Amino acid sequence: MPEPSLTDSFEAERGRLRALAYRMLGSTAEADDALQEAWLRASRAGADGVNNLGGWLATIVSRTCLDMLRSRTAKREQAIDTDLSAAVSPEDEALMADSVSTAMLIVLDRLSPPERLAFVLHDMFDVPFDEIAGMIGRSPAATRQLASRARRRVRGGDPEHDPDRERKRAIVDAFLKAARGGDFEALMTLLDPEAVLRADSEAERMGARELIHGARLVAETFSGGAKVARRFYVDGSPGLAWMTGKTPKVVFEFIIDENGRITEISLLADPVTLAGIDLEATWNRMNRPESSAPTVAVDSASDALATEEP
Repeated sequence: MPEPSLTDSFEAERGRLRALAYRMLGSTAEADDALQEAWLRASRAGADGVNNLGGWLATIVSRTCLDMLRSRTAKREQAIDTDLSAAVSPEDEALMADSVSTAMLIVLDRLSPPERLAFVLHDMFDVPFDEIAGMIGRSPAATRQLASRARRRVRGGDPEHDPDRERKRAIVDAFLKAARGGDFEALMTLLDPEAVLRADSEAERMGARELIHGARLVAETFSGGAKVARRFYVDGSPGLAWMTGKTPKVVFEFIIDENGRITEISLLADPVTLAGIDLEATWNRMNRPESSAPTVAVDSASDALATEEP
């Protein structure tokens, strides 16, 4: 029996792919645009050697939707279908019958693009975090954190008064203070014994090491450094960033466990990843007296970690 062609596979998956795009984008018109663009990308790439065509196509659609969400965020545009009765075709009616409510779409639209992708793909389509992580340029642990935070917001949680966020903010504050002060023992107390420091490919190109494992080595990397780091909420969670003007150069994303230990720090420098990250400066402004870092000339990720005051 001959293998199904890419066209046949795409058509067989069209309903599921369109439902995915609609949940991601909240607009039937944009969902159709996403499918058209995804088909073009799939056609150009070719499916030779692809074992799971359905999963491969879902990944292409998801990445297409992520690009569209990032573009929408940059333009501050809304794209939710507020009048669902406008969908009159049988395909649209089936999509709406099996999709989420307008109220849910409005809540989803308040999420950052990575949060939305992580939540929709994992909670609605059972896509493993390992696969989602590759789509958004984050680690699986960070992707799980994005989905968890999105889940709380969808359920009505107020991120501005989230006790968990306040707890993590205090931990990142303590970490930054210990790093700048060269307090090695305090850093060791804050870090999980198996803590890791990861750098994406762009941060690695800028001089950071791809992976540092163990609390002692991570503490040594930060002790006496982080002089140019500033406090920010990174997609709603406390983190740090090295800025050049108003542009993030490297973002420091923290994963903190239920025991209050830092288990992972990711250095994100890839421009595509940074374009999709929502950086809130509220925390930085609230803590301006402590967070005003000295003016230090840096030109690499390793300098941003280790630079001392002149």
